[in-house]
Amino acid sequence: MNDLLLKQYIGLIECNNEEISILANTSAFIMQNFQDISWAGFYLFKNNELILGPFQGKIACTNIPLDKGVCGKAASTRKTVIVEDVHQFAGHIACDSESNSEIVIPLIKGNQLYGVLDLDSTSFSRFSKEDQIIFEEISKILVQHL
Repeated sequence: MNDLLLKQYIGLIECNNEEISILANTSAFIMQNFQDISWAGFYLFKNNELILGPFQGKIACTNIPLDKGVCGKAASTRKTVIVEDVHQFAGHIACDSESNSEIVIPLIKGNQLYGVLDLDSTSFSRFSKEDQIIFEEISKILVQHL
């Protein structure tokens, strides 16, 4: 794991108390520091569904039920989901037809589902176990600052 990258991330968000700003800068930070990511953003848990939050990338789906898509699975199971080929994932929601792989990390704050961090790539099998570790660490830091 890249400790310098995590220190840079902490420096970016630690003096900010505005939730939207923190989420927006987090998605921009990911887009600027990781290669081959076509979409980076958040879906926030509200009224028993996921609602589009700050993101970087193409236009996105705005509402996702918890029983649909990769985001819904990660949110409902509260476990990170890595999909090597989204076209083979039952119930995948195709917001961007160019997306081929995805990782979704649930965001848990005080034992409550806050939302998910959703990352897409146009490459197949883009996300590794190492990616999972660093994005889960970024997510833990993020939730502590919300």
